[in-house]
Amino acid sequence: MKKKKLNLKDIKPNSEKEHSHDDGHDHSGQTNNFKAYIPAIISFTMLIIGIALDYFNVAFFNDWLRIGWYGIAYLPVGFPVVKEGWESIKKGDVFTEFFLMSIATIGAFIIGEYPEGVAVMLFYAVGELFQNAAVNRAKSNIKALLDVRPNEALVYRNDDYTSVSPEMVEIGEKVQVRVGEKVPLDGILLSEKGSFNTAALTGESKPDTIAKGEKVFAGSINMDGVIEIETTKEFKDSSIARILDMVQNATARKSKTELFIRKFARVYTPIVVFLAIAVTFLPYFFVDDYVFRDWLYRALIFLVISCPCALVISIPLGYFGGLGAASKNGILFKGASFLDAMTKINTLVMDKTGTVTKGVFKIKEVKAIGWKESDFMKYLMAIEEQSTHPIAKAIMEYKEDGEDFEAKDVSEIAGKGLKGIVNGKTILVGNKALMLANNIDVPTETDSIVESIVLVAIDNKFAGYVVIADELKEDAKETITALHKVGIKNIMMLSGDKDSITQQVARELGIENAKGGLLPEDKLNEVEILKQNTNNKIAFIGDGINDAPVLAASDVGIAMGGLGSDVAIETADVIIQTDQPSKVVRAIKIGRSTRKIVWQNIGLAFGVKVIVLILGAGGLATMWEAVFADVGVALLAILNAVRLQKMQWK
Repeated sequence: MKKKKLNLKDIKPNSEKEHSHDDGHDHSGQTNNFKAYIPAIISFTMLIIGIALDYFNVAFFNDWLRIGWYGIAYLPVGFPVVKEGWESIKKGDVFTEFFLMSIATIGAFIIGEYPEGVAVMLFYAVGELFQNAAVNRAKSNIKALLDVRPNEALVYRNDDYTSVSPEMVEIGEKVQVRVGEKVPLDGILLSEKGSFNTAALTGESKPDTIAKGEKVFAGSINMDGVIEIETTKEFKDSSIARILDMVQNATARKSKTELFIRKFARVYTPIVVFLAIAVTFLPYFFVDDYVFRDWLYRALIFLVISCPCALVISIPLGYFGGLGAASKNGILFKGASFLDAMTKINTLVMDKTGTVTKGVFKIKEVKAIGWKESDFMKYLMAIEEQSTHPIAKAIMEYKEDGEDFEAKDVSEIAGKGLKGIVNGKTILVGNKALMLANNIDVPTETDSIVESIVLVAIDNKFAGYVVIADELKEDAKETITALHKVGIKNIMMLSGDKDSITQQVARELGIENAKGGLLPEDKLNEVEILKQNTNNKIAFIGDGINDAPVLAASDVGIAMGGLGSDVAIETADVIIQTDQPSKVVRAIKIGRSTRKIVWQNIGLAFGVKVIVLILGAGGLATMWEAVFADVGVALLAILNAVRLQKMQWK
């Protein structure tokens, strides 16, 4: 059965362009406005008063006054439905829920069942309002989550820097970015040089140092000094803006369950309509005491029950609940189909840099030879203080007061390192080539170190080294353990970083299958090999531009979206907004919970409808039971779906 948009306050059939959801309901913010509830409140109040007057047999409440009273009570909620049903018929679409509700309630009035007629339409309207409120809540959760974009840009106007919204910045304007801030828009660097954390954009673990005139990308974090850029794109072309657009169309990708139910409803509804006609007239030929009014009443009950409202509402609403719950947990699914797909994943392939590691340098080990570690680090820090290299930044974070150590005559030796004088001692800081060039013996133990290493010599004698490594994310280890617990046994790491580093990280995490030194096409080839086994349902999680081909090829592509590249976010099916790999496990659990609730709703709707249909055909159910079978079950399904947003997943 085809559902269309229904607004109880102001019917505009299929004309509001922002509504693109196939479930046929208006999920705009209007239902959050109290005015949307006024028609239902008026009808409910008049219905209760009418029932009370009937119950106490008030003398004046009869004949035309009674009909008029219930007729007026019917109009606020019934007129929009009748009008929508008529518009659908004119377009050739007869079997809509609006047509069924109109015939059933008008028929109830014809046979004198006025309260039942009003009640059916009233509860239907309330169901619509409940559904809209639930969907709006889910969508607001998603929008609130995505509002993590830079909220200001310091743009140069009228001889001064003014803070404005990034949306107000035009192409070609000059923008200032302070240390630690995100670059608000894509642009070209105007300053002499800049250092940016671009791990999420490039897949490189080393911060990127660029020169004047080179490109700077939105989402990069300025690491060193105040810089200026000239914008080359408007904010509307940024990744966050595009994600918001994706959210608006998230329901375009329906789950297979949802698509099946919609197709089923198209066949199911006309069949039940013709059965209702048969219930009205066929007994004439088989029943001796046939009374047309009684059998028409049974047929009307049959029509109310036949409306697949509970089915068609509860399933998309269940997925909306899942989408909203995921958003509250920092996860964006681009459609209901991927909530289902996450429940079937049995193989997870992951990138390394920026996915399970932070993509930033940090001191992993300090080895001083012949020196106290504190004095060794003071000499080293005095030299590195003169450098803007990202490794130097990592060394300067070492907690040691070196104010009494001052470096002089510091010079850079291209491709090798630094040389200078600290408190009268000659200091060499750099790689093995620097040491060998100065005839300094380096211990062989350094050859087995796979991470970045800084060698130090003091007065032409080897004094020690510092190991600098990309740090694992806090939840990286627990992620692998949790994946095993939820049934994901086949985990593979693919990285563009050195194979030795990749293998070491894999060992630390407990991943048995890992490969490093891969180009983007190599990663894609590895996934294609896995896909040759049709039993493998593959998810890939990555964050860089180089991961986009694999994200697209996987059954489910998962992007680290907090700082992730525009291309990765555009290509992925699921986006982890917080950059925490453990959220992948939570995404799987949310997908499974959503699927469970959807099937609970299907079972509830089918079960109750079948029972009441049988009772209605046998004359054992009234219109009130029919209301419960349709609208009541829909309300229960809505409440069940909303329950998803209250769940906790650890």
